[in-house]
Amino acid sequence: MIDQLTIDRIFAAADIVDVVSDFVPLRRQGANYQACCPFHSEKTPSFVVSPSKGVFKCFGCGKGGNAVTFVMEHESMSYVDALKYLGRKYNIEVHEKERTPEEIRQNDNRESMMVLNGWAADYFHKALTKSQEGRNVGLTYFRERGFTDATIEKFGLGYSPGGYNTFSKAALEAGFKEEFLTGTGLAYKRDDGKLIDRFAERVMFPIHTVSGRVLAFGGRTLKTEKTIAKYKNSPESEIYQKKMTLYGLFFAKKAISQLKCAILVEGYTDVISMHQAGVENVVASSGTSLTTEQVKLIKRFTENVTVMYDGDSAGLKASLRGIDMILKEGMNVRIVQLPSEHDPDSFAKAHTADEVQDYIRTHEEDFITFKCKLLMADSQGDVAARADVIRDVVASIAVIPDAITRSMYAKECGMLMDINENLLIGEVARIRAGVDSDNETREFFERQRQAKAREAAEAISATQSDSKGVSIGSSLEELEKELTRYLLKYGHLSFELLEAGKVFEKNIAQTIVGVMRNEIGFEFQNPTYKTIYNCYVEQMERLGVGVEVPLSHFINHPSAEVSSAAVDLLTTNDNYVPSKLWDKHEIGIQTENDLLSEAVPRAIVLYKSKVIEFIASQLQAQLADPNLDDDTAISLTKKIAALNKERSNIAKQVKRLIL
Repeated sequence: MIDQLTIDRIFAAADIVDVVSDFVPLRRQGANYQACCPFHSEKTPSFVVSPSKGVFKCFGCGKGGNAVTFVMEHESMSYVDALKYLGRKYNIEVHEKERTPEEIRQNDNRESMMVLNGWAADYFHKALTKSQEGRNVGLTYFRERGFTDATIEKFGLGYSPGGYNTFSKAALEAGFKEEFLTGTGLAYKRDDGKLIDRFAERVMFPIHTVSGRVLAFGGRTLKTEKTIAKYKNSPESEIYQKKMTLYGLFFAKKAISQLKCAILVEGYTDVISMHQAGVENVVASSGTSLTTEQVKLIKRFTENVTVMYDGDSAGLKASLRGIDMILKEGMNVRIVQLPSEHDPDSFAKAHTADEVQDYIRTHEEDFITFKCKLLMADSQGDVAARADVIRDVVASIAVIPDAITRSMYAKECGMLMDINENLLIGEVARIRAGVDSDNETREFFERQRQAKAREAAEAISATQSDSKGVSIGSSLEELEKELTRYLLKYGHLSFELLEAGKVFEKNIAQTIVGVMRNEIGFEFQNPTYKTIYNCYVEQMERLGVGVEVPLSHFINHPSAEVSSAAVDLLTTNDNYVPSKLWDKHEIGIQTENDLLSEAVPRAIVLYKSKVIEFIASQLQAQLADPNLDDDTAISLTKKIAALNKERSNIAKQVKRLIL
């Protein structure tokens, strides 16, 4: 566990905008920042970061929290590992006591697998740089490829020693379980039950998350036998899905955001050589076909993609398969065709950084020009083949979501292929008509959802974002939520109670927390709201009545449930349905004073009524027991009568408070 002093230092240092910006490109919107949510697919930004509150909130999917919970959610980290990540980011030394065997056993599978991968990356790197075998075989190979020691260190390159279980044996001795060795794919079991190293005698390429944790590995054999696969990758697992991972993104994200462009290549060494040459906004699809998930991952950081694959025709045509996918996401695509004798790896090694960057600037083409030139070269003199090329290009234009961009590309295509522009526009419209017809209903509802999300997002920076309050029909949990919300936002403020009667005395100045302590007399049923209330009272007693309790106690609470609830209560307009009696008489809560003096007493009275109703129903259930003795039945009847009398008194108060 991490000591509280260190946790407090991390929370104090962690700037929510700075942290979220490592993963999502934010745009300032008034006092806050906005972006498309990284937790669900959307076209209109409904993800808001509030630097003043230190929180994030998505008004589309509902996720919200602080800097730590963002890292936990985005990177699938535990609370402790998220704190460690932020500690490293802000150069805060994290002191953690050694975990007991019981604590290790309680750790979830995903975290155990991530920890194992991190250990394995260190093991492979040390095997490469420290062991005789690693230096003779692996380090020699990397140096022959032109990689410097600094580059090898930066990317954590490694070597898996020979022997069928050398690595597995070391991992087991270090305390890692066999189930996680096989779960990550670092090892597998033979039919005879023996544990076998998957990557033995291979140089190793760790694959990282956006935040730098090791997800998986790629291993390259140095043997020349054709029966041995050149590359082996970690299999799909609980923590690794290849389609959702881009190699090198952790190292490239800053450069991509700064340069507003990502260069997409194919393999590990392409990325590494380009980085070593000084071109750092480079990522790879890891030797597989580009996926929609990978495209969306790039889009978090930029809408501009330059595709750079091998200069041979097979590589070029392979690059075309991913273009439509990028276009469909509304992104801008340009393509760089390398000389036929080069791939990005060899080209970067043969040129200086300035030469590489200059080549990209002078040779990149938009996808229409590139695709037309490439495909038309193969269809010279063949009318049918030329028609197929035109259809192929038009199909690509048709997936572009923006109408103006589609029109411009259709015009350019017409000029390049010497075909009537209107004919192309008509064909694009015909293709899209089929798509639009299929998606019309879904897109209508998506627009409605986005409109509502925008309205909700605007509310985070509004000065008057308070709810109209609860109604007679609100549930016990809704009432507890409303009271907790008032407590967090206004608990320290004094106000005058306007309602006379047994419960409230007229014109007596009190704080909200004081009224709640004096009048409710029950513990909240919802454990999260109960924790918030107890924490607030504890802090108030320490600080003194009337002193505002810092919201950071709740936003940065170690309980994820408490933190999430606090963020939700502080950023979201409550959607309780107001009483029809309020609508009938056109009575509304307009000012902060109205909120405190009218809504708080009303919510407390309604809550007491609901609790009494709940207790009475439990007693009624007991009274219905046919085996009940007479004395117990009489006692229960008296209790129920007393509760009914109290309910009657409260009903009169409710009527006065509403009418």
